[in-house]
Amino acid sequence: MVYQIYPRSFQDSTGSGEGDLGGITSRLDYLWRLGIDVIWLSPVYASPMIDNGYDISNYEEINPLFGTMDDFLELLESAHRKGIKILMDLVVNHTSDKHPWFIESRSSRDNPKSDWYIWKDAYNGGPPNAMGSVFSGSAWQYDEARGQYYLHFFAIQQPDLNWDNPEVRHAVYSMMKRWFDRGVDGFRMDVINMISKFPGAVTADGGNGAPMCNGPMAHEYIREMNREVLSHYDIMTVGETPGVTTEEARKYAASDGSELNMVFQFEHMDLDNGGLGKWTPGRCRLTDLKTVLGKWQTELYGAAWNSLYWNNHDQSRVVSRFGDDSNENARVRSAKMLAACLHLMQGTPYIYQGEELGMTNAPLMSLSDCRDVEIFNAWRELVEEKKLLSPEQFMDAVRKRGRDNARTPMQWDSSVNGGFSSGTPWIGVNPNFTTINAASQADDPGSVFAFYQKLIRLRKTYPVIVHGDYEPLFESDERVFAYRRRYEGVALLVMCNFSGTPVSDPDFSGLNLSTGRLLLTNYSEREITDTKLLPWETRALLFQ
Repeated sequence: MVYQIYPRSFQDSTGSGEGDLGGITSRLDYLWRLGIDVIWLSPVYASPMIDNGYDISNYEEINPLFGTMDDFLELLESAHRKGIKILMDLVVNHTSDKHPWFIESRSSRDNPKSDWYIWKDAYNGGPPNAMGSVFSGSAWQYDEARGQYYLHFFAIQQPDLNWDNPEVRHAVYSMMKRWFDRGVDGFRMDVINMISKFPGAVTADGGNGAPMCNGPMAHEYIREMNREVLSHYDIMTVGETPGVTTEEARKYAASDGSELNMVFQFEHMDLDNGGLGKWTPGRCRLTDLKTVLGKWQTELYGAAWNSLYWNNHDQSRVVSRFGDDSNENARVRSAKMLAACLHLMQGTPYIYQGEELGMTNAPLMSLSDCRDVEIFNAWRELVEEKKLLSPEQFMDAVRKRGRDNARTPMQWDSSVNGGFSSGTPWIGVNPNFTTINAASQADDPGSVFAFYQKLIRLRKTYPVIVHGDYEPLFESDERVFAYRRRYEGVALLVMCNFSGTPVSDPDFSGLNLSTGRLLLTNYSEREITDTKLLPWETRALLFQ
């Protein structure tokens, strides 16, 4: 069980308004009590924080915002004493433009690090080609010092490294080894399938560009990384791989251990995208969600390993997105249902900070409430330049899908700022912290927190949850997500009502519910029946 921490928003120990490493250390007892095995720590390296730490200026220094290297080592040692591993974020598709490597590279065309990044001449006085950035606009930025353009798939201040240069690769490998030698237990690898560029993405021919992901050398470079570094340590690796197919995932996360342990895929997270990408109004169809998650369960079975997640630092809160946060009862029921639906599948579950409390999206009313570079760039493109959305429509989209929904501070208790900080938080605390917080749930057996504890215990108790195959049920139903898993003569039946109304059809009689042993439900046993599912109900039954 992995728990992702976004350090800036987890716990402030100094009153600065910024979360820090000392704050994380102070909350290890809470995480141990939840039952997690691994902390995935979003970047804490030196950074100008243009993209909240994903623009790294020094891979081997701790950002003073978060503390010191001694603070990090104390966190690492304290976590290990509790049996908790630490997974760091490896961001090596790009660096900050303040990184010494880039400063040297841009200084002249004959510098030894000249080709550590991707530089191209202009085409007809403009960018080399029409390649676009993930964060809107061109993926090329002109640099006066060199008289050339450099490639940046993300923010202008995040130039892409040239992985075709073996010196770059081996500098990265050496850095990774030093972190492992300090005792780090693994890496979550940011957009690792972008490190190899398709030729069309980097040619100065005025063309339309090329796909960003899964370039021709991606697998070769990761296998080299495995041979040079990963295979020499007892560690865990997960690759963030946007746009990955199940076929590609079977290579990245192959069970033979030649590349990574698992990957993050985004197919289920993109289902509610439309013509304006994530800023398109609407909610995905349940049948589409079932099809995608089911595909990843069946097509990776026995060949590779899944990562299971609803939330992370790039996604809005799942209870607001796929559940119902309109009232307290629906919020609690749907948060539990969503947790059970995902965590009882095959793969490694990831919990994003506050998800175990049922934290919701924030009431982001204007741009002044936001901090995310992606939001500001999208506003400029969609509202100011192209006028595809009105300001009101855009802010409605931000409240639904904006990344800042995941970045509001952790809600610890009902005191000032939710117990996150005694200072002024870097981003506003969701006002519902007075009712949704850890202190009110930790000792409540009916809380979302207690439900997550139980899910974790079940996974560590029943092998069918870890190893069982996957059989979808009621595939065409738009309200019920149900599946069966089998392993060594044991069957697990999971049923989830993705609606706020009771469901009595499809016909559940053929499932022989009365013969199964109830493992989990978000209602009391006296409330549930064999003929219907209650609003937002989840039920897991064991058949032996």
